[in-house]
Amino acid sequence: MRIMGLDYGDKTVGVAVSDEMLLTAQPVETIKRERANKLRQTYARIEELIMEYDIGKIVTGLPLGMDDKEGVRCQVTREFAETLERRTGIEVVFQDERLTTFAADAVLEEGGVRREKRKAYIDKIAASLILQGYLDSLQSSRD
Repeated sequence: MRIMGLDYGDKTVGVAVSDEMLLTAQPVETIKRERANKLRQTYARIEELIMEYDIGKIVTGLPLGMDDKEGVRCQVTREFAETLERRTGIEVVFQDERLTTFAADAVLEEGGVRREKRKAYIDKIAASLILQGYLDSLQSSRD
């Protein structure tokens, strides 16, 4: 069983998956859509990836404010996660995603990816950072 990490946004969902030992997260893809409320194909693609990677749990980033408060984006993310859990029957848990997009941009910059090309990668890198944070918390709770 693997764990899937998601970075849910208005027009994209970054996707990452863990290895089978639940130690590392790898970016997989960025699912794009034309409008924020057009999610049918997004859910369908996530379901395909669940089958392909034998996913047993999903972690999605929760965009808390710097003051730990939940805003509109958190509510939208929670609604997305509830629907995803209902459709797939797989538990969806939340991981604090503050500053993951900033960190993903820094990773890409350090890797020499030109600014204009970063948009193609940033969401799936952010998803892998969200998932890696969750995997790290699992490891420290085991230790």
